Amino acid sequence: MLELQPFGSMRQGRAMFLFDGPDRAEMTVLLAHGAGAPMDSPSMTASAQALAEAGFRIARFEFDYMAARRTGGRAPPPRAETLNPQYLAAIDALGADGKLIIGGKSMGGRVASLVADALFAEGRIQGLLCLGYPFHPPDKPQQLRTGHLADLKAPALIVQGTRDPFGTREEVSTYALSPAIEMLWLEDGDHDLKPRKRISGFSAADHLRTMAEAAFAWAERLD
Repeated sequence: MLELQPFGSMRQGRAMFLFDGPDRAEMTVLLAHGAGAPMDSPSMTASAQALAEAGFRIARFEFDYMAARRTGGRAPPPRAETLNPQYLAAIDALGADGKLIIGGKSMGGRVASLVADALFAEGRIQGLLCLGYPFHPPDKPQQLRTGHLADLKAPALIVQGTRDPFGTREEVSTYALSPAIEMLWLEDGDHDLKPRKRISGFSAADHLRTMAEAAFAWAERLD
């Protein structure tokens, strides 16, 4: 069942939670959107539904700048670290019972990764789930966004397509990443994890199912 509920804790008061999955699931995943698409984009919706079918309770939310676009605003995405307080506000408003995993698509996952260690140390979250992490801007592999990932303490699963322009398998294999990070590579997947079926032999649905089942198995191992 899909639910849309306001939580009114962001600065502009427009943000909403979008829920998927069983109400009484033992594990909740809070997902933030990427820089350019809202929480109900086709990619976010497909990922949330796949995770819900695997057994998670999914809560999606939007940052202020994206919520403002729904009423005519055209603010560009701010720097990721400036969104940390809004992610923390969403966690407070959600008040999830049971295990809580935070994460998101692209920039949303990056913001979650910036606040994950403090929350993990406080026992407020069990892990971090990133879908298509933006290791660097496309065509700018020298501009890495990995400094904090070298010493990450929170258990993390990063799901990445092998041809993601924000970080391919070949590129990521050279990065110094914390042993707390597990990588799941989806063959021929792009930044939305979509493969070219004629080349890879997989469909988008195949990859989303693999992502969700692997994420659930990973989450079940978390304390």
